[in-house]
Amino acid sequence: MASDDRWLERLRLELAWFTGQAVLRSRGAGAILRFQHVRPRRRGFQPMRANEITPQFLDRAIRALERWKYDFLGMDEVCRRAVTLPEKRRFVALTFDGAPKDLIDFAYPVLTRHAVPFTIYVPTAFPDGVGEAWWLGLEQVIARESRISLMMGDKEQRFTVTDKAGKQALFSYLESWLRSLPPAELSAAIADLCTRYRIDLAALSREASMDWEDLAKLSADPLVTIGSATVNYPVLANMKDAAALREMTMGKAVAEAAFRREIKHFAFPFGERSSFRRSHVVMAEEAGFASAVSTIPGIVDAEGRTNLRALPRISWDGRVCSLRMMRVLVSGVAFAPVKPTGSAMSRT
Repeated sequence: MASDDRWLERLRLELAWFTGQAVLRSRGAGAILRFQHVRPRRRGFQPMRANEITPQFLDRAIRALERWKYDFLGMDEVCRRAVTLPEKRRFVALTFDGAPKDLIDFAYPVLTRHAVPFTIYVPTAFPDGVGEAWWLGLEQVIARESRISLMMGDKEQRFTVTDKAGKQALFSYLESWLRSLPPAELSAAIADLCTRYRIDLAALSREASMDWEDLAKLSADPLVTIGSATVNYPVLANMKDAAALREMTMGKAVAEAAFRREIKHFAFPFGERSSFRRSHVVMAEEAGFASAVSTIPGIVDAEGRTNLRALPRISWDGRVCSLRMMRVLVSGVAFAPVKPTGSAMSRT
C-alpha cells in the first residue's frame, strides 16, 4: 500500500507539472526544503533510503532552483519574509537535520561551490559523542540477522526475515514501535537489542555524527546558520512537558556556549504531527527561538499567515530524482492554501 500511495502521489505531481500549474499558480512566499543525508549511493539493505540524496542530485537541485529564479535564504531572512508583504521572487531555504558526518564530507563542498546559504539543526549530544542513533543500530541488526528476538514490553518477541521485503517491513514495524516509547524505555530497548547482537551503538553513533571540530568549521562560514534540535533528539510528544522544555532549553544553551553566538532557530525532532504537540510550539517561543520547523509538508506564506514556531518543510524523498516534482512542490500548488491562524498572527 505504501508503494501504491507513492505512485499515486507521483502521478498527481507529474500531472501538475504537465498542466503548467507549477509556473502559473504558485502559492505562498517560498518553501523550506529538508534533507538529512547527502552521500554517494550505497548498496545493500537501506531501510531509510528516503532520507538520502547523492551529492550529484543536490548539485542538480541547486542548479535547477537557480534557473527557476528562486532566492536562497537562511532562516533569519525566511522569518523576515514570512511576516512582511510578499516579494516578487519566491524563496527556498535548504535545511539539514541531525548533524550527520556526511554533511561536511559530501554536502558542504557542493553548497560551498554554489555559495548558497543553508541551515543545520544540531542535537548537541551527538557531537559530544554520547547521542544514541538508535535507528542505525536497528538497521544493522536487521541487515545482518535473519532471526531476531527482543523484549517488547514484558514479552519477548521473535521474528524471522529472510528477504529484503521482509526486512524492510520489520524495520518499519520496530522503528515505529521504538519511536512510540518514552526516551528511557527506548534507550533500554535498543540497548538490549544491540547487546544481544553485538552492535556497538555508541561507536556507530559517534562514527555517523559530526564532532565539534567539524561544526566549528561550518559555524565559521557566514553562509551557514546553526540551529538547535534539542540535546538527545527525542520524540517530544513522548515526554512530560518539563522534560521536553529542558531538552529544548539545554540544547539551545549548549549550542550557544559551543558557538559563542545566539541560537535562534529550532527543529522539532522527527517533526511530523505525531511527534510534537501545540504546547511544544509555545515552548519554542518561551525558550527564545525565533523560529521552529516541523516536517509537516507545506509552504511558507507572507504577512504573518504562517506560525513561525510551526513552520512547514518539504522533506525530500531520496528515492525520487525528478526535478519536475521538486518544481511542483516548491511552487506550493501541491498543498492546500495557507489559512491564517490566531497564533500565527499574534506571534508576528
